[in-house]
Amino acid sequence: MSTTTPDIQGSRPAKSAARPGDRIFSGLSRGSGITLLVIMAAIAVFLTYRAALAISKDSTNFFTTFEWNPAGSPPVFGIAVLAFGTVVSSVIAMVIAVPVAIGIALFISHYAPRKLAKPLAYVVDLLAAVPSIIYGLWGAIFLVPYLDGLNKWLDQYLGWTYVFDKSAEGLARSLFTVGILLAIMILPIITNVTREVFLQVPKMHEEAALALGATRWEVIRMSVLPFGRSGIISASMLGLGRALGETMAVAVVLSPSFLISGHLLDPGGGTFAQNIAAKFNEANEFGRDALIASGLVLFAITLLVNGAARWIIARRKEYSGANA
Repeated sequence: MSTTTPDIQGSRPAKSAARPGDRIFSGLSRGSGITLLVIMAAIAVFLTYRAALAISKDSTNFFTTFEWNPAGSPPVFGIAVLAFGTVVSSVIAMVIAVPVAIGIALFISHYAPRKLAKPLAYVVDLLAAVPSIIYGLWGAIFLVPYLDGLNKWLDQYLGWTYVFDKSAEGLARSLFTVGILLAIMILPIITNVTREVFLQVPKMHEEAALALGATRWEVIRMSVLPFGRSGIISASMLGLGRALGETMAVAVVLSPSFLISGHLLDPGGGTFAQNIAAKFNEANEFGRDALIASGLVLFAITLLVNGAARWIIARRKEYSGANA
């Protein structure tokens, strides 16, 4: 008795043609991605071209000069003070905001009763919608005067660290004040993203840890934080991007000067965004090219920060919930 082997390949159903809706959606998605890349490339080309025009006429080193006078003869301008102020104020903001944001996110997602968690989450969401100028006015009118006492306390008890040694008199219009204000501004962003990540932790993981006799903190330490590590990093990078590019709030609060000082409580300093906002209207064509050159550096710093975040997340993916 002979048996015939069925033609398995021939029995496979023919690949159906894509539906018109799928083709349209695919085309729109691909087009959106390409458009974004084109826009980013156009911004980079524009900034690079205008920056090259300015830097080629700079009579000093653009990266190490402490002065900003592109209208002088010869023109003199550099970003040393701006880079220092931007990085220092952003680091202060991150040091303050990230631990507080994680604590608030954990409280809302795992500790607070439901009747309290929802209104608290709503209030945090509202803080993210407050305009920057409102934060700036609040900082100038309320925060600056009331930080004078804190500055004196830090100078008295931590002045030996040099960083908190207040060597100049004046109001608290310093990089330290700017860092505190930026921390308040980025707190809702980091909190919201981190809270949503914590809420995605599989309940099975938490229940398994509780069944083994773990306490609430041990559940968070062993299940929640490892799962949400990549999300915390992403949220922190979003907040850092906001801190690096903040303009109006910093311009209202900070007393700018082109001096680099390790005394964080002393008035003075500057940031990229604050300097661009303060000098753009009064600058001539060449002065605007110089400001665009500083904007190019800020653009590059932002890209590096985001690239570093993606690299950290990729390296830690197997230890977190990113691959769940």
